[in-house]
Amino acid sequence: MNWRTPRVRLLLVAAFVMLWMGAAFARLAYLQLFCYSDYLNRAEHQQQRIVEVSPRRGILYDRNFHELAMSLTMESCYAMPAEITDQDMVARLLSGVLETSPEDISAKLAASSSFVWIARKLPPEKAARIKEMNLRGVYFVPERQRFYPKMQLASHVLGYVDIDEKGLGGIEYALDSEIRGRPGRMMVLADARQRWFDSAEKGTEAGTNIVLTLDQNIQYIAEKELAQAIHDTHAISGTVLVEETSTGRMLAAANWPTFDPNSRGEASAEARMNRAITAMYEPGSVFKIVTVAGALEEGLTNPDEVIDCQMGAIYVAGHRIRDHKPFGMLTVAQILAKSSDVGAIKLGLRLGPPKLYDYIRAFGFGSPTGIDLPGEGHGKLRRLENWTPISVGSISMGQEVGVTAIQLISAMNAIGNGGIWVKPHVVLGTRYDTKFISTEQIETRRAISPQTAATMRALLQGVVLEGGTGPNARLDGYTAAGKTGTAQKIDTATGRYSQSQTYASFVGFAPINNPAITILVTLDSPVGLHEGGEVSAPVFKRIAEQVLSYLNVPQDVPVNAHLQRASYQNSGAGSNADMSDFDPAQMESATAPADIVAPPPQRPSADTPAQTIALVDGEAVSLPSLAGKTVREVSEQCAKLGIAPVLVGTGLALDQDPKAGTTVRRGSRVTVQFGRPAPPAAPPAHPADKRN
Repeated sequence: MNWRTPRVRLLLVAAFVMLWMGAAFARLAYLQLFCYSDYLNRAEHQQQRIVEVSPRRGILYDRNFHELAMSLTMESCYAMPAEITDQDMVARLLSGVLETSPEDISAKLAASSSFVWIARKLPPEKAARIKEMNLRGVYFVPERQRFYPKMQLASHVLGYVDIDEKGLGGIEYALDSEIRGRPGRMMVLADARQRWFDSAEKGTEAGTNIVLTLDQNIQYIAEKELAQAIHDTHAISGTVLVEETSTGRMLAAANWPTFDPNSRGEASAEARMNRAITAMYEPGSVFKIVTVAGALEEGLTNPDEVIDCQMGAIYVAGHRIRDHKPFGMLTVAQILAKSSDVGAIKLGLRLGPPKLYDYIRAFGFGSPTGIDLPGEGHGKLRRLENWTPISVGSISMGQEVGVTAIQLISAMNAIGNGGIWVKPHVVLGTRYDTKFISTEQIETRRAISPQTAATMRALLQGVVLEGGTGPNARLDGYTAAGKTGTAQKIDTATGRYSQSQTYASFVGFAPINNPAITILVTLDSPVGLHEGGEVSAPVFKRIAEQVLSYLNVPQDVPVNAHLQRASYQNSGAGSNADMSDFDPAQMESATAPADIVAPPPQRPSADTPAQTIALVDGEAVSLPSLAGKTVREVSEQCAKLGIAPVLVGTGLALDQDPKAGTTVRRGSRVTVQFGRPAPPAAPPAHPADKRN
């Protein structure tokens, strides 16, 4: 073949061109089919800037649909530096409005040529002033600003958010994925010279509205009274909790110090701390409710058993433990009312470490309650194998164990709720437009029997009567029960119990027989008066009276406030009656007029008949015998006869005045004294008591 002929040369050139084109097409096919995604991402990275736009967070409501947290539309200012010809001049103009240095703004403009934030979520007046300047390369985009209209109210429960509206505390953090919604995106496009030429926005998706169990009015009462207590006692900090007894719903949760979530950056970490669920402390005498309840549940004692409290001293494992007062012979009811350490220790020794540990766990101590708030503490409860010989004595009176406020109120709540422990919670449901959807799941378990719970309610009533440690918690118009606690703090310098700093507590419920609310008050290191019955009990009284009135709970003390105070001053210890069948609604029609004085409730006994007075008025009817009937049965029978009962005490009817068979007029009043029949003889003393 002659390579020099034109035909051959043409074929060679054609072959070369075909090979070159084949290689080029192969390369293009490779880039298009196998490298497309990689090069597209690189191009978008160079040409686009994605800016996330925060969505509208869901509204947080209280249980009556009052807004506690919401999101407002604000405008944020950004710049495209490539469009700005004189950046120094723009920086000077913006600095005058934003009240910052020109150098800071110049540094932002120099950081990028495509997109920079100048200021986020500007007040309307500042945004309007910048718009009036009509600066080239300076633009605005709408964003959301979290706003708490009640300011400090319930701030520890609500929590707070950051600049991008991501939850950082409280419910805002715990339910952030639901409340936050789906953020939108703003895409900024630029050419090869990084000159901005287009933008596009993708809309946001609003978050879910959450309805809480809190009541803003009850929350206000709790915070107001806590602030007053801090002012009066000069305490370092404090906590108040108000819980609905039957459901575990938290109606209020107040902490001091507090903060405004609208200005969270100005608040210290200590102020933002939710002490109600994180702060751990020794409960002191409040913990005796566990010891006494356990001994009653196991049948190791009864309320009227007399125990020698040895004039205030007892030896446990070679260690001498002294009482706060030198008590002698006390009944179990008096041990709880007067808060005898020696008496509680003796009951704890009867229980023994394994049983005592079991009841501590049954009341929810040593593990989180599971409340739907972040950061809850476990408390402190050593494993049983790590107890020392003296532990049973120390723990029986509330030492060597650490609790949180939420654990403590839940334990007391179980006694008020008939022995059923209820998981506390703050989330009630969700709301879409005007439609409410409940997501509440009430979790319960039995801690003690209903009979033991009823007995404990009666014993805890004695705490707030004269002779108990908490008479300052006695309510006007309502019965109440509770327990005081004064626990010495550990001195960090010496590692020993402090002689001056204490945790002063009171936790209780009201009314006694069908409790509506359970309230806890804890003050850290009050100055001057420092015992729970002196500083915390009065706070319980003020809060309980306001909240019960606000909730329209019927009064269960059938005399007016002035006469009630007079009768309590003359009364002895409270009745130990079985109160499991009582409903405070029964008392609604049994309130005596202001000029009638009902007798104070007395503890009935076999040889001391209950004292009553006759109240009569209206048309003829013969009174039946009411003895042995419950409050409900007496109320129903009197209603059928057209007689108005005045009910004194609780339990079973022991006496009535006028007596059975007396003829009275319809509309007359009959006073019925209730109580518990005389108990059987006390069992023999436990061997542990004989040694003391």
